[in-house]
Amino acid sequence: MGDVFNPIRAALICGIGVALVSLTGAVFPPGAWYAELAQPAGTPPDIAFPIAWTLLYIGMAIAAWRAWRADGIGKALGLFVLQLLLNALWMPVAFGAQALGWAMLVIVVLWLALAATLVAFWRADRLAGLLLVPYLAWVSYAVYLNAGLLWLN
Repeated sequence: MGDVFNPIRAALICGIGVALVSLTGAVFPPGAWYAELAQPAGTPPDIAFPIAWTLLYIGMAIAAWRAWRADGIGKALGLFVLQLLLNALWMPVAFGAQALGWAMLVIVVLWLALAATLVAFWRADRLAGLLLVPYLAWVSYAVYLNAGLLWLN
């Protein structure tokens, strides 16, 4: 019976992470500064971000639960926490400090940490790894957007 509640615990843990990341977005919103920047081709409308992140975090929660169930608390979940922290750091750097160069560094390190997390999750549970593929694709797209902002501005 305890195993039935593990997905709920994983969702709660991931929910706390989402809340923290969302808090950084509330404290450091893009604002007028961002709106005035030249945007790279393919920049999505603002409404795409909450929709995409909601779906990504659902996949991340399930992936973390599966990796946790398969491998316990170890390297894979440590990498998962690291990439969540880097994810949360990007907004204060990009929007709070308005430092697109440093934000580029953060997002590239996030991409690397996420790729390592995907590999570790894949080794623990293939579905857990597959569930991170859309997230890695989204972060890859975000690297392009950050680079475009940096280049154009």
